[in-house]
Amino acid sequence: MPKPFEHNIKQTTFIAVPPEKVFDTITSAESWNAFFTTGMELDPQPGGRFVWRWKDWGPDFYSLEVVGKVHEVERPERFVFEWGSKRPTLVSLDLTGELGGTVVRLTETGYLDTPRDRDMILECACGWGEALTLLKFYLEHGVVYTPAKKPE
Repeated sequence: MPKPFEHNIKQTTFIAVPPEKVFDTITSAESWNAFFTTGMELDPQPGGRFVWRWKDWGPDFYSLEVVGKVHEVERPERFVFEWGSKRPTLVSLDLTGELGGTVVRLTETGYLDTPRDRDMILECACGWGEALTLLKFYLEHGVVYTPAKKPE
């Protein structure tokens, strides 16, 4: 049996809006679909199911669907969920009102020390950095996702 990977994903960002606004955004499929996903479903309560979806995302037209389950919902300071099909990982979003806005601290745990999981931790670390940056620009400036046009 592979042992746990000794590193976790950690991302932190500052968003110049109150924690309640950040929390309401990260617990809403409609909001995620505005800046990071396409067709996400989310039942934001403990035990609630959600489906992350990306269809033709970005310039590589990436498509993926990942199912997850909500673990904790503590408005406005914490949202925790697991995602993944074979062996899910756990993602915690902790929100702290400080510095005139909200500091968002994301941690993802549960990776194993295998070649597949080492590849996934790199991919997801980059993806979460992108997601938090897009969340910041969505909340502070109203920037929504604009899809690339597929060549004909």
